[in-house]
Amino acid sequence: MSRDILFVCGAGPEVGGGHVMRCLTLAEALAARGARCAFLAPPPVAALLEAFAPDLPRIAIEGAGPARLTRATRGADADLIVFDHYGLDAGDHRDGAGERPVMVIDDLADRPLGADLLLDSGPQRRAGDYAGLIPPGAPMLIGPPFAPVRPAFAAAREATLARRMAGDPAGRILVSLGLGDLNGITGRVLESLLRISGEARIDAVLGAGAPSLSKCGALALVYPQLTLHIDSRDMAGLTAAADIAIGGGGSSSWERCTLGLPTILLILADNQRPAARALEACGAAMALEVAAPDFAGHLEEDVIRLLIDDRLRLGMSLAAAQVCDGLGADRVAEAVMALLETFSR
Repeated sequence: MSRDILFVCGAGPEVGGGHVMRCLTLAEALAARGARCAFLAPPPVAALLEAFAPDLPRIAIEGAGPARLTRATRGADADLIVFDHYGLDAGDHRDGAGERPVMVIDDLADRPLGADLLLDSGPQRRAGDYAGLIPPGAPMLIGPPFAPVRPAFAAAREATLARRMAGDPAGRILVSLGLGDLNGITGRVLESLLRISGEARIDAVLGAGAPSLSKCGALALVYPQLTLHIDSRDMAGLTAAADIAIGGGGSSSWERCTLGLPTILLILADNQRPAARALEACGAAMALEVAAPDFAGHLEEDVIRLLIDDRLRLGMSLAAAQVCDGLGADRVAEAVMALLETFSR
């Protein structure tokens, strides 16, 4: 029997597109198990769906406030609701879902959640962090083994890790700081990087609405080693080809770990700090505060270290690969289907 699953995600300039992207990954894994997936689509979500999943069913709504989202969810025909939205809490979840089962994807552990199933793939997260925040007995999927990573990353993992273990010199840098490009950070990073990267090729990934897109375009006209990728659908290929990355937090961290990519991880918001520091502590990344004094100078120093130190890159690659194997979406999808089965009895 087919199941209908509705995703309710946050998106926009402040939160970026990561919530939608990881939900798209989970939706693909659920569709492979016979589920029919649709998205609630206020304008910021609709824009991402149009770029990355134009054929996926959606329910268009005009506003993105909690009241509008819960009202639209309440009226939707679905057997299960997946919420991935920092602005919604337990009251919104239950108001929108009614008697239907709810899965919540979260990273914060900072508010009550109406979850019948919880996913938090943060490396620093512990089940006890949600004590008193979710209903008693609700199952939890905790840690990077459950990170929803697109299948292309797991498919490329073996060959990519073998290439990294060969220890070739670094010649390609990936800059991927979120489709939303918070406060034009991509342009700032590229200006610093181009001063010190020599002949290394640079792949910069941005969304079509990125604030620094025009600046980055101007830089690409001057520096032939810089290539821009707008709303790229080949992140697995770009990540596999890179030797080091300058990246943001969120779901892209697990993609880079799956492919063992040494990363300078920029902390763009307070909620990214715990995961970034946890990845730094296990040797998978270098964490760098964008708001820190002389951010540009520290960034340039770290890039130079990674470009010239083959042993450092190898160690970071090994550590990153141990964090995440890229198979989390399948594990989560199995748990979702089991939840549906439980509620249908």
